[in-house]
Amino acid sequence: MKILVTGGTGNVGGSVVQELVKRGAPVRVLARTQPEPGRLPAGVEVARGDLLNPGSLETAMEGIDRMFLVNAVVADELTQALIAYGIARRKGIRHITYLSVFRVDQFADVPHFASKLAVERALREFGVSFTILRPGYYIQNDATLSDALTGAGIYPMPIGSAGIAAVDVRDIAEAAAISLTSEGHNGKTYDLVGPALITGPGNAATWSKLLDREIRYTGHDFDRWEQEMRSRVPAWSAFDLRTMFQGYLDRGFASTETEVKHLSTLLGHGPRSYEHFAEEMAAQWKA
Repeated sequence: MKILVTGGTGNVGGSVVQELVKRGAPVRVLARTQPEPGRLPAGVEVARGDLLNPGSLETAMEGIDRMFLVNAVVADELTQALIAYGIARRKGIRHITYLSVFRVDQFADVPHFASKLAVERALREFGVSFTILRPGYYIQNDATLSDALTGAGIYPMPIGSAGIAAVDVRDIAEAAAISLTSEGHNGKTYDLVGPALITGPGNAATWSKLLDREIRYTGHDFDRWEQEMRSRVPAWSAFDLRTMFQGYLDRGFASTETEVKHLSTLLGHGPRSYEHFAEEMAAQWKA
């Protein structure tokens, strides 16, 4: 059983590769360029290719039994995913684990959510065995906030104060590896969430304690936030993310105790908390 991991040099895909290797699974990674030495665990194969290049995908899927499919949030995300899925069907891939998003069916106006919802529907329409993973807000997104937190003293993510579901990437990777290396996951959809909801004020308070300084939550002025983001990312991406965060506020993005229990059963342990992640980051930044 050999497993192809798309995005295997990224944050989520790389973590999935690590978990699969721990379980002794043979792994091949799809990558646009040759990874730097040491980027991947020993023994992991690399197939050079692109999700928009069907020929390279056909080559990458030779001898592959199962696939972990993750797409970057890009303007042509849906096209990339459907090409990969179509080639996988053609090549006889036995099982696909697809990384979707939590509450995807409630956010049809968010471009990258809508893309994932369309892929979910395609997965259910044909006869290939599949598992869908629906993670909440990635806790590791906040690993990029070092300058804002340690410099300006602000927590800038507009996640609101009602509480949203968030999950550690390491728990996503474990869930993916379990679904790819054990039986009983065909047709299943798993919500991937942390043990507690996170809020903007709550996260600011957590960082204040860990960094020994006052951290202020900047609130959720979405017009201002989108304008600021346009200086850092393409305008379409700023719009996409703004629509997502505003949707969190307008419709809610909260998980339930039942969903936490289901994930704990799948993983065999409770999901990791935001506080645990923050403690790790704070220790690294101080060092």
